[in-house]
Amino acid sequence: MTEADTPTEGNGAQPETPKVNMRILAQYMRDMSFENVAAQKKLQGANVQPDIQVQVSLDAQKREAENQYDVATKFKITSKNKSDDQVLFMIELDYVGVFMVEGVPQEQLHPFLLIECPRMIFPFARRIISDVTRDGGFPPLNLDTVDFLALYRQEVQRQAAAQAAAGKTAPMPN
Repeated sequence: MTEADTPTEGNGAQPETPKVNMRILAQYMRDMSFENVAAQKKLQGANVQPDIQVQVSLDAQKREAENQYDVATKFKITSKNKSDDQVLFMIELDYVGVFMVEGVPQEQLHPFLLIECPRMIFPFARRIISDVTRDGGFPPLNLDTVDFLALYRQEVQRQAAAQAAAGKTAPMPN
């Protein structure tokens, strides 16, 4: 490629792409609940085989400060006994990171907040869940890594389907 083929600005320099700058300003548990149903119902014995269901949802909100966002990762985990479908324990964790994000184009900000930011705080939420299950009398639950990109895509598809369904059932204007 010759210099003439290279896109340049008026001064002959390469155009700069904005530099992305992201920092975690704070992390906290907004809400957490652990219910040890097995202990309440006095379930025990060798016939306990847990079947664990994990649901993850995401949310991002703009803060009043410039370029700052709250990104919440919400986990709902239910462990049931495979043999009789009895609930062993339930965990609900709403874990929030406060992020400063600069240099991300506006059209890419939403996916950035709901993919990259949860990736950064996930190990901390995983540790809390592991510690809570262990302290609750169960083996530590070490969650598999969450594919936040796939989760984001599923949510976008779900919203598009909901909008399409709402559009089909909406009355036609006169």
